[in-house]
Parts: sequence; structure tokens; C-alpha cells
Amino acid sequence: MASELQDLSSKPQSHPDPHDQDDHPLLSPTTPTTPTPPPPLPTIEELEKKYAAYVRQDVYGTMGCGELPLTEKLLLGFAVVTLLPLRVVLATTVVVLYYLICRVCTLFVVPNREEEDGQEDYAHLGGWRRSVLYWSGRVLSRVMLFVFGFYWIQESCRGLDQVDCNEQSEELERPGVIVSNHVSHMDILYHMSSSFPSFVAKRSVGKLPLVGLISKCLGCVYVQRESKSSSTKGVSAVVNERIQEAHKDKSAPMMMLFPEGTTTNGDYILPFKTGAFLAKTPVLPVILKYPYERFSPAWESISGARHVILLLCQFVNYMTVTRLPVYYPSQEEKDNPKLYAENVRRLMAREGKLIISDIGLAEKRVYHAALNGRLRQKED
Repeated sequence: MASELQDLSSKPQSHPDPHDQDDHPLLSPTTPTTPTPPPPLPTIEELEKKYAAYVRQDVYGTMGCGELPLTEKLLLGFAVVTLLPLRVVLATTVVVLYYLICRVCTLFVVPNREEEDGQEDYAHLGGWRRSVLYWSGRVLSRVMLFVFGFYWIQESCRGLDQVDCNEQSEELERPGVIVSNHVSHMDILYHMSSSFPSFVAKRSVGKLPLVGLISKCLGCVYVQRESKSSSTKGVSAVVNERIQEAHKDKSAPMMMLFPEGTTTNGDYILPFKTGAFLAKTPVLPVILKYPYERFSPAWESISGARHVILLLCQFVNYMTVTRLPVYYPSQEEKDNPKLYAENVRRLMAREGKLIISDIGLAEKRVYHAALNGRLRQKED
């Protein structure tokens, strides 16, 4: 035994061949590595070229955070002290007044409820209640636009030589839905003042103080998320039913949809979703534009709070409205909602001199994220 141990100890120790080592060791040697720098953020020029439909072109610049000239700073400072508080008080008064009217008109009335989809509204009230809600809603919406500085609204009609803008021939079919490009918060107020239609709104809106009851009197269709389960109607199905009802029944409120699904800077028109066209009924296209000198009322890259404050600080705001004739779909368009939507979109682009863009809400979110990234980098 001792001799065996002696033999082992006497053998020269063999050194491992480097070629026999594991090609993939568990622990890699600690060699200093240079961290890979993050890719450079795209320039403002690159972002604006790619996402042109969401770019602000006014004095206030990107996200409303641009460097203002001295004259604009003085005007803004004066408006913050004088116009802003006055308009906030007046706007609040108008909202509270219409809320009280809605409260009186809905006393002792059970709202229209659909347990399957959770919808609740007072849009189907009849008699004096509906008349008061309808006309006071239209008048006070126009008052609200006046408070926001829209003293004059230029309205025009295309292709209606012998027919009034608001009263098309009785022989024509009644459209079930109004479709409009989407530029600003003010779009909703204009359509309320013009035709007092029902909108699609987030379900949380129906629970807000004051505004919640108003939205129910408008007959808003509340959206949480599209559900295709057997126990819950999808939003598309509810909207489709309401459009069909408005098309057949003149006493039913019309639906108002923004088929782009988001807002632009007002110079572009985005791809249309098919929700307004699935019912195969005629649609009424309306084009809104906001000419401006200093501040654009468009709500694209700017935050909601900053947008409202700056809008209230403008001494005068402008809006132009172009109503197109009711669009009657062909049989081919009825069978193909995407074709129907695209043809209406191209008609609105041509008549409103809007630039057709193929980007949508997903690209808008990317653009906002990129702008916020550049803003944080600038602050750091």
C-alpha cells in the first residue's frame, strides 16, 4: 500500500491541456467589459417627420412646452390673472346649471337599463322632459363654447344647393350616425350644440360627479373593454343597435362617432375603424377645423390639463365646420364595412383638404413616449 502511494506521489503532476477545458464554463473569467451605450434618442426633426399627424405647429411648440417670445409671455401672464379665473367660474356655472336641469328632468323616472351590458341612460325620455334636456343641452353647449372663446363658428355645407344644412329632404333616409374627424375636446361641445347626439364614453365617465348624470341624459354608450362573452354584449353590438334604432326612429337620439379613434393636429385624417359602418345605414360626415394664430386648440401631443389651461387663456378661438351630404352606401359598401369606411374617409379628406395618414393610436403612444423621454433627458 505504501509503495502504491509512493508511486502515485512520485508521478509528475499533469497539467490540464487548455484545449480540453470546457468551452462553456459556468463562471466566465472576470475581464473588464465596456458597457454598451444606449442608442441615441431620435431627433425632434425625425420624430416630427414620422409622426406628422400629431405634431404641434403653433407658438407653444412640442407638447406646449416650447420657448415663448416675450410678447406671448406677457399676453399669457395677463390672461392667467384675468381670463382664466373668469372662464373657470363661468364654465363651472354652466355645467352645474345643466346638471340641475338634468336632475329635475329625471326626478321620479327610472333610467333605461340593460343588465346584460351594464348600460344606463335617460336618452329615451319623451314629452317635455326630452324637449327640455335636448334644447337646454344645445343652448348651454353653445354658451360653453362662447366661454371658451369660440365667439363665432363658421359653418358651411357641401353639395347641398337646395337643401338646408340642418334639414335635409324628408324623402331622404335619416342617417343613424354622425361621423367626424377628431381634433379637440371642443369637438364634443360643438356636436352637442349642433345635434345633441349620443357618444361613446369610458364607463368611468358615468360615475363622475355632475358629468355622470349629463352623460346619461345624452345617452352615452359606456365602454370598459370589448367583451365577446355570451353574458355581455360587445360595445360594437350596442353601438350597432343604437345606430339602427336612430336610423328607423326619428325620436331616438343619433349616435356620434369619431372613427379615427384618437385626435390629430387637424391637418390629417387617420384610418377609420369600422364601428360606425357595420350597421349599413347612411352616415352624415362632418369636418371640423380650428384655424389659429398663436395657440392651436388641437389636442395631440400636449397634456390634457395644460391644453385646457392654455385654451382658456386665449382671447379668441376659431372653429370652422363643413357638413357634407348624407352618404348612402352602395350594396358593395354594405357588404364590406372596411370599404365603406375608407370611401367616407377619402371623401372627407378631399372635401376638407385633409392629408391622409396611415398611422394610428399605437404610433401616437410611441410618439408621446419618445417626447417624454427627450423631456426627461433634457431635465436631467
